[in-house]
Amino acid sequence: MEHSHAAQREASAAMDTDKLAQEMTERFRQVLSTKRMNELTSRSVQSRSSSPAPRDFGTPQPPPAHNALPPSYSSLRNIPLVPQPPQDARSVRFKNMLHSLSNMPIRWENPGLLDEALRVVPLEQIYNEAEEESQILQAEAESLGTGKKAAWGYQDCVIRALLRWFKRSFFTWVNNPPCSRCYSPTIGVGMAAPLPDEQARGANQVELYKCSVEQCGAYERYPRYNDAFVLLQTRRGRCGEWANCFSMLCRAVGSRVRWVWNSEDHVWTEVYSVHRKRWVHVDACEEAWDKPRLYTEGWGKKLAYCIAFSVDGAMDVTRRYIRNPSKYSLERNRVPEAVLLHIMDEIRAMRRSNMSKQDKFRLEGEDMRENRELRGYVISSIAHDVSKISADDILNGRSSRSRPDPDAQKALEGRTSGSNEWIRARGEGGRGTSNQRSPHDQHPR
Repeated sequence: MEHSHAAQREASAAMDTDKLAQEMTERFRQVLSTKRMNELTSRSVQSRSSSPAPRDFGTPQPPPAHNALPPSYSSLRNIPLVPQPPQDARSVRFKNMLHSLSNMPIRWENPGLLDEALRVVPLEQIYNEAEEESQILQAEAESLGTGKKAAWGYQDCVIRALLRWFKRSFFTWVNNPPCSRCYSPTIGVGMAAPLPDEQARGANQVELYKCSVEQCGAYERYPRYNDAFVLLQTRRGRCGEWANCFSMLCRAVGSRVRWVWNSEDHVWTEVYSVHRKRWVHVDACEEAWDKPRLYTEGWGKKLAYCIAFSVDGAMDVTRRYIRNPSKYSLERNRVPEAVLLHIMDEIRAMRRSNMSKQDKFRLEGEDMRENRELRGYVISSIAHDVSKISADDILNGRSSRSRPDPDAQKALEGRTSGSNEWIRARGEGGRGTSNQRSPHDQHPR
């Protein structure tokens, strides 16, 4: 009996404990619920007190249409762009053109072509000049103090020597090709379809000229060859041929190379400097080294797009060449900026698809450094404009007096390659000249 009573007391105690636990849990839930409701009520009151009064709640508003455009937030215009694939026909055409242009550096990866290029280059002369210049730069750096770095490395000096030889001794500029019969000047008369042998050697277009001597009257064909191997034999041309052949020679002597396309009908080269850890502007036509402001401050051109292509991908490098957008920038209306970013990413991914993870990681690091460099040019431009503002000008309501920009002095005063007439027709004679090309100009780049 005692054992039975003890069991009943234990069961009753357990029931009381469970009941107490349930009551405590319910009270805890009520406390949390009350606290949560108080917080929500407080937030709602604060929101109503800080928000403007509603216009009208008496008339019910119709629900928004499914095809209504989202609101425009002007304050969000400068957020990072999200790449978007092209949607309209114009953007698709621009994408296809850039993909086609991106194939140019791939042609220079032919070992047979590079071996042939090394046969025509006076390597001993190039390397001797590079070694001498490299030692001079190193001595200058050491004279400035311990730990100073030379302005350029040995491989940079190799390209500088190659640039001088190419401009002065190897390649020839062509305005109007002379008459092959009497060697008299010729006059441009239009374009002609390429002959089969010309097309086989990479000429997609042919310029046609007529001898200026009436008694001769012979016609002269000038094929525009795109094959670097053919250019090693012809050794003549204008911007397109010069950049094509010179970039290939830079590749042959071991440098990483870019081919830069400009939407205003010019092309040039960029070479990667391991010493400086950045891409360097090189224009073989002008024998120009590291003068990216040549085309704007020098030639007086306005630019829209400058796209660099290499075997590793593509990069929009326009900001390197336009330091004053308000003065030298043209409207970029070929595609939306988000679409251009998508095209660059697409070409880059295609070129790097078969690379090792280590190589991809290295190139991504280079891309990040270059993006910082390009952003820095924009910041420097703004800082330079601000530095020209003086307190007296603000107080007196005058515009700020212009101060010389030391970096702009690296640009030349006008173009040196090509005839004066051709330069004037392209608007590249110097600062302040027109950037509009003559509709009768028969000389593309």
